[in-house]
Amino acid sequence: MARMPTDRVTAAKLAGAQLARFIKFVVRTSDIVAEPPNILDRLRTDHPCIVALWHGQFMMAGSYRPDVPVAAMVARHRDAELIGTTMESLGVELVRGAGSAGRKKDRGGASALRGALQCLAQGKSFVMTADVPPGPARRCGEGIITLARMSGRPIVPLAAATSRFKVLDTWSRMTINLPYSKLAFVYGDPIFVPRDASAQTLEMLRQKVERDLNAVTRRAYELAGADLSLATPRAADSSIPPARPGLALRTYRALTRTLAPLAPLALDHRARRGKEDAARRPERLGVASRPRPVGPLAWVHAASVGEFNAVLPLIERLVEVRPDLNVLVTTGTVTSAAIAASRLPDRSFHQYAPIDTPQTVRAFLDHWKPDLAVFTESDIWPNLVLATADRGAPMALVNARMSHRSSRRWRRRRRIAKQLFGRFNIVLAQNSQLARHFSLLGAPKTMNAGNLKVDAPAPPVDRLELARMQRLIGDRPLLVAASTHDGEELIVANAHRIIREHIPDLLTIIAPRHPSRGEQLTAELAADGFIIARRSTRTDPEPSTDIYLADTIGELGVFYSLGKVVFLGGSLVPHGGQNPIEAIRLGCAVMSGPHRQNFADIYGQLQNAGAVAEVRDAQELAVGALRLLRERPARESALRAAEGVLQEMGGALEKSLAALLPLLPPRSVPPPSAHEESAEMPADAPVEGLRRASS
Repeated sequence: MARMPTDRVTAAKLAGAQLARFIKFVVRTSDIVAEPPNILDRLRTDHPCIVALWHGQFMMAGSYRPDVPVAAMVARHRDAELIGTTMESLGVELVRGAGSAGRKKDRGGASALRGALQCLAQGKSFVMTADVPPGPARRCGEGIITLARMSGRPIVPLAAATSRFKVLDTWSRMTINLPYSKLAFVYGDPIFVPRDASAQTLEMLRQKVERDLNAVTRRAYELAGADLSLATPRAADSSIPPARPGLALRTYRALTRTLAPLAPLALDHRARRGKEDAARRPERLGVASRPRPVGPLAWVHAASVGEFNAVLPLIERLVEVRPDLNVLVTTGTVTSAAIAASRLPDRSFHQYAPIDTPQTVRAFLDHWKPDLAVFTESDIWPNLVLATADRGAPMALVNARMSHRSSRRWRRRRRIAKQLFGRFNIVLAQNSQLARHFSLLGAPKTMNAGNLKVDAPAPPVDRLELARMQRLIGDRPLLVAASTHDGEELIVANAHRIIREHIPDLLTIIAPRHPSRGEQLTAELAADGFIIARRSTRTDPEPSTDIYLADTIGELGVFYSLGKVVFLGGSLVPHGGQNPIEAIRLGCAVMSGPHRQNFADIYGQLQNAGAVAEVRDAQELAVGALRLLRERPARESALRAAEGVLQEMGGALEKSLAALLPLLPPRSVPPPSAHEESAEMPADAPVEGLRRASS
C-alpha cells in the first residue's frame, strides 16, 4: 500500500472510526425492512459466500449481517484508507487490492484474489464491489466471476438503500446514507459459477450478476421509497437527463452572444492570413450555400485535414449501407475544405463549420435539421454541442481522443465536462484507456472502438504527376520530411547536410504542415546555403537541388510514393506528432521524433514491433535515415513489421459503423430524386440566413 505520513494515517483512522459510529447511528435510528424477511438466515445458509455490491452503494453493507466472519476487498491507494478503517471498525477483515479494469498497471488484483480465496477457504464470507473503478459504473467486471469459479462459492447480490441520502459527484455516484430513514436491505438468489465453465458461459453468468444486482438495487430503493435515479450514474442509465448547463457554460453562452457582432472582424483577420475562404464566409456565420436534401441527414463534423481523413471511410460506408442517407460534412480549415471537395463520395457534401456563437449555431441547425450529429476526435464547441442536444438529435463522438494535458484540464473542470460529454449518446474512443477517461468525464456510454485512422486507405496519388516526378528525380536517393512544423525544417536541413557527406546526390523533400510558410522557409533555407526548388512556384528539382519544398495541399500521396524513407514532423517539437499510417500504406519506412502523444497508441505498438525509428535531433535523424537509405533489408523489415501492426489494430471502421446505424432514423422513404437534390435555393435564402444569424 502507498505509504502515508503518520499524521494522515492517524487522521484516516480517527475519521474511519467516526464514520463507523455514524453508520451504526443510521441503523439505530432507521426503520429496517428486509426482502426476503429471513435475509439473515439466508446469509447464514449461503455462508461462506461472495457478497456482490455496486460501487458507491456499499456504505451500509457491513451494518446488517449474521454473526459470521466477513472479509472485504479494499483498494491499496491511500484514498481507500478511510473506507478500510471504517470497515475494520465494523468488524470486517480487509484484503488489499483491486481489479485492473482493463489497465496494464498492477493494482494488487492478483494478490487480492489469492487473499480472497484464502478467506473463503477459511470459512469467511467475502464482500466486494462487482464494478471496478473508475468504471464503467454498474457493469460487472470479470474479477468477481473468476473468484466464484475458482472458489466454488456462490455470488449473492445485495443492496441497501435509505429514504434519505446524499450523493457525491463521483463516477459511481457514491451514496451517503442518512439517519432517521427507512432502511431497506434486499438479497438476491445465489449464483454459482462452474469451475469448467466455457468463455460463453462465463459471459452469460457475468451478465446475470449484472442484471440481478441491478434488480436488487432497484427493489431496495423501491422499498425505501427513494429515487434510484438520483444515485445512478448516467453511464448505467442513459435515460437519466444530463446535467443542466452550469454558471460557466451559461456565462460562455452570454459572452459569445454579446461578442457575435465582432465575428466578421475576426474572420477578416483570419482571411488575410489565408485561414479563411472569403467567398464562403456566410457558411461560417451559419448561412447554408445549398438547400437541405430531402430525407435523413447525418452531419459529420471534423476539425481539419487529419480528422477528415480519419472519418472519410466512415462517411463512405454510411452512404453505402444507407442509400437513403445524405451526409453533411463540416470542417474549419481551408485545406480540409479543398480535400473534401475532391474526395467526398456521392450524397455527401461540405460546408464550413459555423463559428461557435448562439446566433450562428441556431441558423446552422435551423437550416440543416440533422437526424444524427457525429463529432470527430476532440473538437468540442460548447454552443454547438448544447444546441444540437437541445434539438433532440442523437449525438456521437467518434475516434475520440484527448491528450494527457487535455485530460488533466477536463478533470479540473469535471462539472463542465459532464455537462458537455454527458449529452453524447455514445463516445467511440480510440482505446480502452480513453474510453475510461470519457466515462469519468460524464459520457453515459463509451466504447473502445479502435482508431479509425488505422482503417483509413492510403492517400490518393496522382499517377501522371508521380511518373513526371520520377522522371525528373531519376535514381537520386530521397528523404521525405512530411508535415513538418516551425523549427523542424532547419533540423531536417542539417540532417541533409550530414547525410550528403555519405550520399552526395541526396534529395530531401520537405512538405510543411502549413504550406503558407513556403516563402519564409525558402528564404531561411537559402540563407543557410541550400539550393531550393519550390513546388508552389512550379520550380522543378534539378540535379543541383538540395531541398525540394513541397508547399502545396493534398499531394502527400505523391511524395510518399516517390520516397521510401520518411520522417514525420510535429514530433521533434512538442506538437504531438503526425499520423504514420498514410506513409506506411504507401510503402515507407518511418522515422519520428519523441513528441508523438497525439498518436501514442499507434506509435507505441509500432515501436514495440521495431517498425519505427525514434530520433531526437539532426544527428540521430541523419544516422537513422542513412541506415534505411543504404540497407534495403532493414527498410523492408521495418515496413513488414509496420504493416503487421496495422493489420492487428484494424476493425475500428466496422465497429463505429455498427454503433452509429442504430442512431439513424429507420429507412422509410426512397432516396431523393436527382431533381430534388438539385433544387435551387430561393434567391433570398442567404439574405434571410444572414438576418437570422445577426439576430
